[in-house]
Amino acid sequence: MNEWIAVVTITFLACISPGPDFALVSRNSLMFSRRTGVLTAAGIGFGVAVHVCYTLLGLGLVLQHSLWLFSVLKMAGAAYLIYLGIKMLAATPAVGQFAIPASALSDLAVIRTGFLTNALNPKTSIFIVSLFIGVVGPDTTLPIQIAYGVFISVAHITWFSLVAMFFSSGRIRDKLIAVRHWVDRAFGGLLVSFGVMLASAQHNQ
Repeated sequence: MNEWIAVVTITFLACISPGPDFALVSRNSLMFSRRTGVLTAAGIGFGVAVHVCYTLLGLGLVLQHSLWLFSVLKMAGAAYLIYLGIKMLAATPAVGQFAIPASALSDLAVIRTGFLTNALNPKTSIFIVSLFIGVVGPDTTLPIQIAYGVFISVAHITWFSLVAMFFSSGRIRDKLIAVRHWVDRAFGGLLVSFGVMLASAQHNQ
């Protein structure tokens, strides 16, 4: 039971900590729709599941202790965040009253964006690997470890779905819709900043 409490607590703190996932879900919910935000959250959850899967297979230890492999993942993640950020920074004022319709993006494209943002984030990798090494005991059975992984993934989907619902509420969108291009640029700047910080961060062996 204590192990479960630790996993739940650490996962909650990891979910609510600000980062590129939060910025992306907030932006997609505000600029497009609640559905787009929730689908982004689902993609993030799938990304978390990838980190959990390779950790359970033992590949997480290889990634943690392989400087070059970690660096490749870090630079790929940084490049993707900067790419997304630059696209948002290039936003221009839209013609008309409403934001870009959600139909402009396919469901698959939205999920893929959320998935890649998380799957290419080495900080999520460090979180998952550290959790399973430092908190989960060696005598914990594989089914329980899988249950932990499912919980972590579902927790991320749930939290970011709540974020999506908040930022897609009519009152908030109505206040910001007139300056949506500046909002887009602000989130773009955040993603570029996250990418630059990620690229310049040092990996401690």
